[in-house]
Amino acid sequence: MTREQWRKTEGFTALLLSTLAALLGLFWLVFILGDVLVHGIKALNLGLFIHDPTPPGVDGGGLRNAFVGQLLITICATLIGVPVGVLGGTFLAEYARGWKIARFISVLADIMVSVPSIVIGTFIYAVLVRPIGHFNGWAGAVALAIIMIPVVLRTTEDMLSLVPWTLREAAFALGAPYYKVITQVVYRGAATGILTGILLSIARVAGETAPLLF
Repeated sequence: MTREQWRKTEGFTALLLSTLAALLGLFWLVFILGDVLVHGIKALNLGLFIHDPTPPGVDGGGLRNAFVGQLLITICATLIGVPVGVLGGTFLAEYARGWKIARFISVLADIMVSVPSIVIGTFIYAVLVRPIGHFNGWAGAVALAIIMIPVVLRTTEDMLSLVPWTLREAAFALGAPYYKVITQVVYRGAATGILTGILLSIARVAGETAPLLF
C-alpha cells in the first residue's frame, strides 16, 4: 500500500468512526425525546397550565403555580441582574479600560460564572432568608440575579471591547459627550452581542432549581 493510499484509508476510517459516533449520539437523543413524547403527550393539555396541583392520591390537576412562580421569579431576576450586568460591563470596557481593578473584576466575574448554583442558594439563605425568618420569592430572585450578573457583565464587556475605537473618535470629533457616545454609538454596535448574552443568562436561570431550594 502506497503512502497516498494509506492516507486515504486513514481519512475514510476517521470519517466512518466520526459518523458512527454522531449517529449513536443522535439515536439516543431521538430515542429519549420520542419516549418522552409518547408517554407524556397524553398528559399535555390545557388543564396542565391553568389548574393547580391536586392533593396526593387525587387524579388530575396541573402545574399553574409552578409556571407562574417560575415566570415571576425569572422576570424579577432579569430586572435586577440585567441592568447591573450591563452597567458593570460598560464601566469595565469604557471607563476602567486598563485599570487593575477592571482586570480583578473580570477575573472575579469569570470565577462567579463557575460557582455552583447551590452555593449561591446557600449564601442567599444565610443572608436573606434566615434574617427575615421565612421564605419569599425575592430571595429566589436575588439568587438568580447573582447568577445572571457575571454572565451579562462579561458578555457586555467583551462586546463593547470589540466595537472599533474609530467609531468613538468620530463621535468625539462631532462634539458628543462620552455618555452619548456610549448610548448612541457603542451600544448600537454591540447590541446583538449584548442581547445574546442577556438571553443566554435568562435561559440559564430559567432552568435553575438549586438556588430556589432554600
